[in-house]
Amino acid sequence: MGNSTGGANPSTNNSIGSTGNTDNNGATAINEARVLIDPYHDWAEGENIPIHLDFGHNLLELETGPWGRYEARGCFAHTHGAGDFMSNYVLEVAPCNKTRPVKHLYEVFCYVLAGHGSTKVWLPSGETRVFEWGPQAVFAIPLNCQYQIFNSTSLESVRISCTNDAPITINLYHNIDFVFNNPFEFPERAGQSKHFDGEGDHTAYSHGNNAKRNVWETNFVHDLTSFKLYELEARGKGSMSMSFVLADGTMHAHVSQIPKGRYKKAHRHAAGTHVHAIDGSGYSLLWHEGDSEFKEFPWKHGFMYTPPFWMFHQHFNTCPNPARYLACSLGSRRYPFISLRRKSAEGAGSLSISQGGRQLEYEDQDPRIHRKWLEALRETGVTSEMGEIFDEPAILELPPEAMTGVIRQPRSIGPAI
Repeated sequence: MGNSTGGANPSTNNSIGSTGNTDNNGATAINEARVLIDPYHDWAEGENIPIHLDFGHNLLELETGPWGRYEARGCFAHTHGAGDFMSNYVLEVAPCNKTRPVKHLYEVFCYVLAGHGSTKVWLPSGETRVFEWGPQAVFAIPLNCQYQIFNSTSLESVRISCTNDAPITINLYHNIDFVFNNPFEFPERAGQSKHFDGEGDHTAYSHGNNAKRNVWETNFVHDLTSFKLYELEARGKGSMSMSFVLADGTMHAHVSQIPKGRYKKAHRHAAGTHVHAIDGSGYSLLWHEGDSEFKEFPWKHGFMYTPPFWMFHQHFNTCPNPARYLACSLGSRRYPFISLRRKSAEGAGSLSISQGGRQLEYEDQDPRIHRKWLEALRETGVTSEMGEIFDEPAILELPPEAMTGVIRQPRSIGPAI
């Protein structure tokens, strides 16, 4: 594929001060300026597959179309909260079929939504790695390595959610050949052989509020539903988490678990965090400081959404089992990349907004939040396990006038950047 439509063309790119052309009346005509170009948008449009744009998506049900780049099917799953750096597309491989080998200069994390198959990766050393996966697996392609995806069964199509930083990469270079046909190799990104076998290296660190963060370095995780997580009580009693460094990347991923009968504390951060429901069911509430209404996004496996920049969001488990989700964003624990991600890695994401952090503590949240959750539990028959924190009978008896108006919370002393 040649240069993108956003690529520079010296013959038409006139600088300020150019004499331009002269019209029939002798006046100087000013050429039309080439401005406001979005090379990533132009590339996505030129791939000729469906482009879906919404607050969030059920990725299992999105319409796909033939995608020549992969010789498979696909679609873009764009979201309003994706921001400037991150994006998502869905790759679909028919039964007993495969993609063509591809490579690219952007990072991609692949979360398996449905189906069983394998991935072959060609490493800079000349070696190849092949690993098999099924639903709820996640793997990363080392930067600019050629790879190919196989559907190993004749029973169903494979569907993979591909969260990536193609927007920042394509917009930075605005040359599609450079991004997709670049011969440069990154051997340090390949990782150890065991990292393609589902094994990895466990480390931990503490920073800021001294909450211990656990990190797992690998390229591939077999099953996020059973992967061992560790306590992170700063995000809510019983909360469990694990951060991942995948293929030594600049993109971040973590898995969190919400206990049965509980929910997470609200927090906010930069745009572009793609949140995938792994198992269980529930919903998330979102709002900006000063709003009077909540936005609700229901979820179960296959659902993905991205909270917009600096919008509070809070995850609620309404099912009779623990519920897990996968969050992918720009700025890893190892390479935070932007100041907001560095602050998150240092613990600002679980520090109260009244202390300059980004988290809303339970005792500071609007009573409508807990009331709504208790009403949702009535529908599912699950018992709340948060009675030690909230006076639940009193919240259920609140009059209608207490359920309206601006969403109540302490004034932030931030922003925590």
